[in-house]
Amino acid sequence: MSLPEALEAAATALPADADAIRPANGDPFGLLEALSPEAAERTLAWLFANRADDAEELAHAWEGQEAGAKLLAGLDEKTLPKAGRKIVRKVKHRLRSRGVEVSEEAPEPKVAALAGSEEELSGAWLTPLDPSGARMAVLVEANPSGGARLFEVILDDERGILSFNAYTASRGKVRRFVKGLAERGPHPAVAVSGDGLRAVVAHALAAHPSDRSLPKGFGEWRSLLAEAAEGALLPGDEVRGALGSSEGEGASLESAVELVEQGRVGPWPPGREVLTELLDKIRTALESPLIVSGATRREQLDQLLAEGAAELLAGERAGLCAHRFREAAHPFWKKGDESAARACLAAAEAFDAGAPDNPVALAMLRVPMLPAVAQLELADGEAEGDSEAPDEESESLIVTP
Repeated sequence: MSLPEALEAAATALPADADAIRPANGDPFGLLEALSPEAAERTLAWLFANRADDAEELAHAWEGQEAGAKLLAGLDEKTLPKAGRKIVRKVKHRLRSRGVEVSEEAPEPKVAALAGSEEELSGAWLTPLDPSGARMAVLVEANPSGGARLFEVILDDERGILSFNAYTASRGKVRRFVKGLAERGPHPAVAVSGDGLRAVVAHALAAHPSDRSLPKGFGEWRSLLAEAAEGALLPGDEVRGALGSSEGEGASLESAVELVEQGRVGPWPPGREVLTELLDKIRTALESPLIVSGATRREQLDQLLAEGAAELLAGERAGLCAHRFREAAHPFWKKGDESAARACLAAAEAFDAGAPDNPVALAMLRVPMLPAVAQLELADGEAEGDSEAPDEESESLIVTP
């Protein structure tokens, strides 16, 4: 791996410093100038812990700079894995030979994550919202007795906390698990700040039904998982703050509709009983003897779906949809797909504003209904084929003069 690639990995693992790391584009001197001393220390520590060879390349560049030499001289190699520790000791030896004062005592840790410093031993990840609206939150922290503790929460902003598991595992197992999260098919997990994850868990916890118990074991770790620092942002609000607004390339409701129809976002349908009721209305309409024209059937179907979208995705559910679209913007933004992120923000704004004739709401209802509607149309077409075909001059059973 090259130094620019290693720095991109560091930016992903250290979201609080990413905005300073990425603009440097792998330039060691530009990076040193852009980072605060604390951020530079965090970045160095992460690189020495996870990309030791690339960290050595960065150290060679920074040794000749006063600020860089000071940072390197103050690193605490005792917190690092063996490979990184050996390189830091060599760097400090070179600095001493040049007369640079090197700290012999480990400085007070600036960030708890540096205690183990391996990204898989301290970090937080979120998977994108699945079609039902659920997602997985994973928090990993070093275990004082060795290995790591891994917390896995399945949550939904409408249904609350769905499941919870806490594991103690070896570093190797945690490393493989985190790697699998980041590589899982078309919907990989993305790294978030610990407080960002806690804000997500707290939001879902607030929606948890009072008549349903929380999953076993969750209460024991509730403060760790759901108590974020004051002012902590949800990931979706972080995107909204970073992009400013939904304006820009891809920021249209049409683009959001495409995301829904392609299965990249949503559809987060309402409950089964609600869809069943709407399907009964469609069945009644399709079975009407007064409507035999295919075009008329399609018009009736579109009208029923539009009415259903206006009714089912309004009010409190509109607020839920707006929130989910903001959260859906975050994985796109993290992966650099700003166009899709802005489309999600545009959809969120439409739901927040209660926009009439919202095409995104219609798409969110049409997608889950299509398979059932297609079966009804097929059955209706077969029944129609068994009956006597109407005259060419009489396409409808409605008699006209």
